[in-house]
Amino acid sequence: MLDILAITSPIYLIIALGFGLTRTGLFAKADMRVFGKFVINLALPALVFKALSQRQFGEIVNTGYLLAYLVGSLTVLGLGYFWASRVRGLSPVTSTFYAMGMACANSGFVGYPILLLSLAPVSGVALALNMLVENLVVIPLLLVLAERGRGSSNPLHALAQSLAKLFKNPLFIALLAGMVVSLSGCKLPAPVAQTIAMFSAASGALSLFVIGGALVGLPLAGMGQRVWPIVLGKLLLHPLLVSLCILALPVLGVAPLPPELRMAAVLMAAMPMMGIYATLAQAYGQEDFAAAATLLATAVSFFSISGLLWVLR
Repeated sequence: MLDILAITSPIYLIIALGFGLTRTGLFAKADMRVFGKFVINLALPALVFKALSQRQFGEIVNTGYLLAYLVGSLTVLGLGYFWASRVRGLSPVTSTFYAMGMACANSGFVGYPILLLSLAPVSGVALALNMLVENLVVIPLLLVLAERGRGSSNPLHALAQSLAKLFKNPLFIALLAGMVVSLSGCKLPAPVAQTIAMFSAASGALSLFVIGGALVGLPLAGMGQRVWPIVLGKLLLHPLLVSLCILALPVLGVAPLPPELRMAAVLMAAMPMMGIYATLAQAYGQEDFAAAATLLATAVSFFSISGLLWVLR
């Protein structure tokens, strides 16, 4: 168990450091937004590009991983929406953000640093594959549901806006560029490759520090009963369903995943919800419980992820 804690403890110590230094005023919450912009627009794109451009194209586009993670995520999304709307009787918009909290993992800010310490050879590829599933299918679908629930006359407009933003997103551009370089078989000039490597190296610790700082001031009082189902759905149900989908791949005639990618997919699904969860919810008046769920899930995930690593090993 000590080797597991050696993986997870540094991750959550950095998150705690970001929280503590922001809470004491050494950094402001506005600083976290600046650091976050650096990570999203430079460090993580450099990491994704580096991971993809240095591998064979066949290693990158892994059909089994994409299928298992997509079906597992859509299943938990559907179950979360059904439970919130039919069992709890919540509004369609609120139900949508319950489902989003359960189905969208924090792949970049928390997932990648953990994979880097536990499954380094496949960490970058797993991050890129997750981004394909989340940005091309899961998030656009949830935004369409949110617009439909709000009574918008044209929910497809939300889909068009989401896809338009996607193609301007530095992460997605880096993903496409990395695939092009991988397909071409070209090697980047050494100075360019080294520059990209330096930017990508900055992503791990800084992304975790940003998560910690962003948690300062999030509401939790009186939210326990509302957010615990979201937390359990994200940290337990999501990885369980992805695991079941991975086991079902041979039944569907798809080649089984290599052990490292199998572990990577389950670990990615076990991460707390994505960092922009509360931001997206704010546009629909759902930010209070979304922020509280993010705070609680991030804290509890130290124990759930440590336990999962122990089980997987």
